[in-house]
Amino acid sequence: MDIKLELVTLPVSDVDRAKAFYVDQCGFNADHDHRVSDEIRFVQLTPPGSACSIAIGTGLTDAAPGSVKGMQVVVDSAAAVRDALRAKGVETSDVMEFPWGTFIYFADPDGNAWAVQEMSHR
Repeated sequence: MDIKLELVTLPVSDVDRAKAFYVDQCGFNADHDHRVSDEIRFVQLTPPGSACSIAIGTGLTDAAPGSVKGMQVVVDSAAAVRDALRAKGVETSDVMEFPWGTFIYFADPDGNAWAVQEMSHR
């Protein structure tokens, strides 16, 4: 039996600002942006090459904007991603080397926090 994680909801305070951040600055693909009703707007965004997307919008979650910590993506080069994000105006940490991997960190405008792990041996 396969169990695949395909969508994670992130709470944001300004949907348009968050969508611009993830699409224009982080390079995510804008898959869907639908206003279901006056109370519900569903925006699905997917990192390039990922099978899992994020959902932002209105009426999707009761969680406080910026309360999600520990989202993680895997890349071939943390330094290259750091440079690409910084070139688009995203504040990131420096590259950090740990015994368990190489990482950079950043957050969206609300403070939802991301880790970027280098996995060049995949």
